[in-house]
Amino acid sequence: MLFKSIAMRFYALSLSIIVAGTLAAADKDGYTPIFNGKNMEGWKFFFDPKAPKDIDTSKNCTVKDGAIICSGKPTGFFYTEKSFTNYVLEYEWRFPAGSKPESNSGCLVHMQEPFNKNFPRSLEPQGRYLNHGKIFTIGLGKDEVTYNKFDQELLTKQLKPMGEWSKTEVTCQADGVVKVKVNGVQVSECQSVLKSGPIGFQSEQSEVHFRNIRLKQLP
Repeated sequence: MLFKSIAMRFYALSLSIIVAGTLAAADKDGYTPIFNGKNMEGWKFFFDPKAPKDIDTSKNCTVKDGAIICSGKPTGFFYTEKSFTNYVLEYEWRFPAGSKPESNSGCLVHMQEPFNKNFPRSLEPQGRYLNHGKIFTIGLGKDEVTYNKFDQELLTKQLKPMGEWSKTEVTCQADGVVKVKVNGVQVSECQSVLKSGPIGFQSEQSEVHFRNIRLKQLP
């Protein structure tokens, strides 16, 4: 009887540990994919209307092996059909092995219409390899930005070699604060009047790859 009682307690304890671990894993994740890994469903495109007519825009962003392959030509951007506020955006990116250090792209958050030029009023966590994560305020006046900080030295330590996947995390708070982490370390922070809008990624003359684009709503 004593052995049975001990066994039952051990089973209950084991079960509680398993359940707790499962709940913790689910709570820790909390992200929802906004790129399905198969096609560009849920995304729209804008390309420079002045781009040469012989450039096939349908080949600018293709999906292969779960990643978006962006050719960079013509210049433009792809962006979500939906608008978001108060969230954490997470995505992985890389430039092909052998790419130049000046290779360029960028993430766009809090995008404001009209979307009729490169690039719309927004905040851009820079996608250029050399200063990835630095926040550019596109179309904002000085009185619309409270502060804007960037640590180049820290970013340089976090950069992986060309051809390897890196992870960027962009936190967009309800108070207008935007924070950017590269490979787990915060490299920039900015506060502005912008607080909501679609999310986009730039096509800017360099081939760049994106995958695992996910979003988590903040409380």
